[in-house]
Amino acid sequence: MHTITNFMANDHRSCDHLMVAVEQAVASGAWALARTEFGRFQEAMQDHFAAEESLLFPLFEQSTGMYRGPTQVMRGEHAQMRQLLAAAAAALVEQDFDDYTGIAETLLVMMQQHNLKEENVLYPMCDQHLTDQVEALLPELQKQLAGSNKIPT
Repeated sequence: MHTITNFMANDHRSCDHLMVAVEQAVASGAWALARTEFGRFQEAMQDHFAAEESLLFPLFEQSTGMYRGPTQVMRGEHAQMRQLLAAAAAALVEQDFDDYTGIAETLLVMMQQHNLKEENVLYPMCDQHLTDQVEALLPELQKQLAGSNKIPT
């Protein structure tokens, strides 16, 4: 049986691979490529946030009655990461290496901490509380995530 934890952690890894492509382009000074790759990365991140916020989190909250718990924290972190994504995109347009790398480093640290919380706490809780909904939920999550042209893992 597939789990929410495995499925969503795989999507985290997909997003990580896209960020690496941006980093490589920036490091080589290929600004146009960096902007293109960043667009893919940003879309993948937005799709991931949307899948969680529109599908996974509401089901978890309904199932557990926990509306002010881990999902609220994750939504807050999503908002912070959206701000960092916008700032990074602006730095790429300006071809500002120092600004971009500083923002990207902050974003990377935040993503790593966020993903650890989801993968070690929230997703296992979802697996526990949404067992009877997993078979219907995973295809819906897949549809939501499919639009971002991620690198296969």
